Amino acid sequence: MTDKVQTTLLFLAIGEFSVGILGNAFIGLVNCMDWVKKRKIASIDLILTSLAISRICLLCVILLDCFMLVLYPDVYATGKQMRIIDFFWTLTNHLSIWFATCLSIYYFFKIANFFHPLFLWMKWRIDRVISWILLGCMVLSVFINLPATENLNADFRRCVKAKRKTNLTWSCRVTKAQHASTKLFLNLVTLLPFSVCLVSFFLLILSLWRHIRRMQLSATGCRDPSTEAHVRALKAVISFLFLFIAYYLSFLIATSSYFIPETELAVIFGEFIALIYPSSHSFILILGNNKLRRASLKVLWTVMSILKGRKFQQKQI
Repeated sequence: MTDKVQTTLLFLAIGEFSVGILGNAFIGLVNCMDWVKKRKIASIDLILTSLAISRICLLCVILLDCFMLVLYPDVYATGKQMRIIDFFWTLTNHLSIWFATCLSIYYFFKIANFFHPLFLWMKWRIDRVISWILLGCMVLSVFINLPATENLNADFRRCVKAKRKTNLTWSCRVTKAQHASTKLFLNLVTLLPFSVCLVSFFLLILSLWRHIRRMQLSATGCRDPSTEAHVRALKAVISFLFLFIAYYLSFLIATSSYFIPETELAVIFGEFIALIYPSSHSFILILGNNKLRRASLKVLWTVMSILKGRKFQQKQI
C-alpha cells in the first residue's frame, strides 16, 4: 500500500513539476524575447526572469530528490550523491525566496505613496539599483550555503540508516548535531526575507488605505489606476506569503528524514506540497502582469484556433 501511495504522489509531483516549468518558462521566454526585441529590459522584467529561472532550478532539484528517494533509496541513504542535491536545493531555495522578496520591495517602492525623504530617495533610484540588489542576493545566497556544505558530512545519512539496527556511535551523534544545527541555521536565514516581505505587505496596505481615504475626501471615487496598482501588488505579495508558509512547513517535513527514521512517505508528501509554491505562484504573477497576461491570452487564442482548425479538417475528411 505504501508503494502505491509513493507512486501516486510521485506522479502528482511530476504533474506539478510540468505545470511549474510551463509557467516559469513562459515568464522567462516572454521577457527574454522582449529584451532581445527592445535591446533593454525593464526592472520588473529582470526580477521576474531571475525569479522564474531560480524556480525552474528549484523545481528540478525537488523532483530529482523525490525520484532519488522513491527509485534509488539506497543511493538516497548513503549521502555521497545526495550532498550535492542538498546543497543545490538549499541554494535555489534561498535564491527563489530572495528574488521574490526583491519583487515585493520593488512593488512597494514603485506603487506605495509615502513622503519620507529616505523613501522618496529610494523610489527615484530603485530602477538603477535593482540589478545590483539581485546580484547581491545571489552572492549572499552562495556565501551562506558554501560554508554550510562543510558540515553536510557524507556519513550522516548512513548513520541515520544504521540507527534502525544498532545504536549510534559517538561520532554519529556529533555528526547528527552538526547537521541539525546547519539545517536550523539555513531555515532561520529564510525568515529574514520573509520578514522583509511581510513588512512591505503591511506598508502597502497602509499606503492603499491612505490613498483610498484621500480619494474619498476628494470625492473622485476609489477605483483609479493607483488603487488598481495597489491591489495587484497586494495580491502578488499576499499569495507569496501564504504559499511560502506552506512551502516552509513542507520543507521542514522533507528535511525531517535526516532525524526521524521511517519517514519516506512523509518526505514525499512534503516535497509534493513544496512543489505547489514555485508552480502556482508563477501563474499568479502572470495574471498580475499586463504584458504577461496579454501574451498568455494570445497563446491561448492561438492554441484554440489551431484546435478548432484541426476539428474542422477532421469533419471535412
